[in-house]
Amino acid sequence: MLKKTILCAALLLPLTVQAQEPKKNYTAGNLNWSIQASWPIPAKPVDIAQSLDNKKVFILGSDAKVYIFTPDGKQLGVLPVDQGVSAIDIAARGEMLYLANEKAKTYTAIDVSFNQKIDITGAPVRGKEDAPVTLVLFSDFECPWCGKLEPVLAELLAKNPDKLRIVFKHLPLPMHQQAEAASLASIAAQKQGKFWEMHDALFQITTWTPTVIDETAQRIGLDMVRYKADVAGQEVQMQLAKDKSDAQLADISATPSLFINGRPARDRSLPALQKMVDEAVTGGGAK
Repeated sequence: MLKKTILCAALLLPLTVQAQEPKKNYTAGNLNWSIQASWPIPAKPVDIAQSLDNKKVFILGSDAKVYIFTPDGKQLGVLPVDQGVSAIDIAARGEMLYLANEKAKTYTAIDVSFNQKIDITGAPVRGKEDAPVTLVLFSDFECPWCGKLEPVLAELLAKNPDKLRIVFKHLPLPMHQQAEAASLASIAAQKQGKFWEMHDALFQITTWTPTVIDETAQRIGLDMVRYKADVAGQEVQMQLAKDKSDAQLADISATPSLFINGRPARDRSLPALQKMVDEAVTGGGAK
């Protein structure tokens, strides 16, 4: 049987591969082509799949391992599989790996994820500052799924007051017209020591209008002169830009996105998140 493998901390150390320079252009009749990249692989290839976002290449080797690379040849990790695996496929972004075993006549689906190191400097924290487990949340105040997750996270924190801290990172999505303004407003509130009050109030908004964010800021008691200056100021804008950049570095494009001690949390149910917290405590994973 294929052993369950979590492709996170168990990944082998990356293999440094120097991609070759693109070759010259070639022509044969009406056909034109040029080699964009070429690099060596550690084993005889059996099958290959590339993610639709062009960020990951999966190569099944004859040594019963799936090698994962970036398109320029940087090895991201190695996943061992059964000897009988003869074909692979992947989900659109490489988040799932599918195996066909010709000997055992089996199909296997494997969840694939990579741990991420996320800079939380300056981000608001809820819970004990020195808690051994850090949950980093990328969220959007106008995102309905983010709002539905909030009670789950509140209960998770209540169940783990000495183990867990929650760090909030902003990722306002372009399709939400007021989301970026809400993020800027909450960062301005953070400068007055009232981020979580603003956070909670913003997630209570059911009808988003151009004036509702400022009305919310006034309702929680912010100094409105300072608030408006901060919202328009460079420091607040730069903090939001940093969170967006951190999301891009962590390969995040949707909200809510969660990481527990760097490990992506795809199942956002309370039991699944509690299990990950417990594993992080017993495993001693880095924050």
